[in-house]
Amino acid sequence: MLIFRLSFVAILILLNGCAGSLDKPNEPKSVVPTKETENKEKTKQKEVKTAIDPDVMFMLLIAEIAGQRDQYEVALEGYMEAAKRVNDPRFAERAAVIAMYMKDSPKTQEAVSLWLKHDAKNLTARKIATLSALRANDKPAAVEHLSALLKADPAGFETTLLELGGVLQKEGKIEIMYDTLTALSVKQPNQAVIYFAQSLLALQVKNMAVAEQQIQKAIKIQPDWDKALILQAQIAMLSGDMNKAKTIIKNASVKYPNNDKIKKLFAQLLIKAENYKEASELYQQLVAADSKDIESEFTLGLVYLQLDQDEQAEEIFNKLLELPDWKYQASFYLGKLEEKHGAIDKAIVWFDKVSDGDFALDAALESISLLAKNKQFDAVNTRLKGLPSRFPAQKSRILLIQAEMYSQQKQYQKAFDLLTGALVEQPDQQEFLYTRALIAEHLNKPDILEKDLKKILEKEPNNVEALNALGYSLLTDHTRYGEAERYLQKAIKLRPDEAVIMDSFGWLQFKLGHNQAALDYLQRAYAKQQENEIAAHIAEVLWTMGKKDDAKKLFDEVIKDAPEDEYLLDFQRRILNKAK
Repeated sequence: MLIFRLSFVAILILLNGCAGSLDKPNEPKSVVPTKETENKEKTKQKEVKTAIDPDVMFMLLIAEIAGQRDQYEVALEGYMEAAKRVNDPRFAERAAVIAMYMKDSPKTQEAVSLWLKHDAKNLTARKIATLSALRANDKPAAVEHLSALLKADPAGFETTLLELGGVLQKEGKIEIMYDTLTALSVKQPNQAVIYFAQSLLALQVKNMAVAEQQIQKAIKIQPDWDKALILQAQIAMLSGDMNKAKTIIKNASVKYPNNDKIKKLFAQLLIKAENYKEASELYQQLVAADSKDIESEFTLGLVYLQLDQDEQAEEIFNKLLELPDWKYQASFYLGKLEEKHGAIDKAIVWFDKVSDGDFALDAALESISLLAKNKQFDAVNTRLKGLPSRFPAQKSRILLIQAEMYSQQKQYQKAFDLLTGALVEQPDQQEFLYTRALIAEHLNKPDILEKDLKKILEKEPNNVEALNALGYSLLTDHTRYGEAERYLQKAIKLRPDEAVIMDSFGWLQFKLGHNQAALDYLQRAYAKQQENEIAAHIAEVLWTMGKKDDAKKLFDEVIKDAPEDEYLLDFQRRILNKAK
């Protein structure tokens, strides 16, 4: 299944560079947007002519030397003093950049005020002044600067808001930006872009109601704004209202029949609704209209996979092998096709071709999984040992896979020791705790199991996996059924339709002597997920209820496909063998 995301558009040309990526303020930096620089070059704007007296020249020399020696406070004072004495915006600009690097908000505001005094129309200075005011929570000043930017550059105002929003989002100050825009909207009530930006900000904090409310205001002012309609549909998608999203995009596609962004979003909605046939037709149109739209062609290949149109998918992926930017994705899915057809060796060859890119780790893990299914554990262990050096950022994920592989080989102590070592470095890592708890059960270490799961629940009381595992584990002790029931009641309330939760709750009912209720829960769980453990539970409940023929029939059906399953073998040993 494809994954769809709504990304926050924040291309930080100026502000991000000034705010966070300055290496050293004494190195030459351009703080003027490219477009403005080009305009200045074209118009050859006259520079301010100033006569610099020896004292100011000496002051600037000291400031430059101080900057080279990382003595930024001295450098800042030098440029600030020069900016006050000489009518030249370059000195104020230099002071503003240094102040921003030092994260000195008052000095930044002072410097940028001087800059604007010398060059009132400079958009860069105005943007930095806005950012500084927002950081200082000076709403009136921020509104004043935003109003000036809107008047000076209405066409670029949307980009400006997104730049500012991007910086403040990283700093956790979205609320300040949102409130300032609310104040701005009072002065500029007919600017749809303000409400559009607010909708995006609300989306970042997952406040769907406010996001929808503000985008509606934007559309009311500008009903035919395609970008706003797309955002409204995306909000509906993220809120789970697929019908509303589909209606919005369908209507928009009628208004804008040549808008590819709308077509692609509509196609995503169709995939989300598992309407792969219609989605494939739409992607075929997109590819036919633009042969260079490789992303749509790749997605079409994925849709063909969902439709089991493997030949068409294979044709697309083979074509994409010729493109350097797409060869790894194509190799990965050609491997998935071979895996689907049972050609394990060929699948591994394709996965091994994915040596770089976003799919590299997934491809490596697919190969390991296939080798494990074939019980080629020596090869599995060799490959696993090489993964941490290849993917250092994924060390935790790889470690969990290593533990899983040890478990599959029934080397539970190795898996336990591996996770115990990892927990020394990361004692609160929930996945390590949860996995070690499950392995502790195999090693008959109930104290560790309980301790690890309770540690998870201390920080996350509604962790369903931990609630279920702890409740289920307590069912081995008849004196603790009451505790088990509390955990499992909470788990099933949180996820009433999940098979593994229904299985545990059904097993609880069996332990409490409620056989019919137990059977109902277990059969519902098995209908959703045909796991051997659930089958073993059903068989035991049926046997206890006197339906022994039904129990034997179910057991015989399942054991054929899983002759080594520990749960089925346990049922056979405890019940069937004793009945002979």
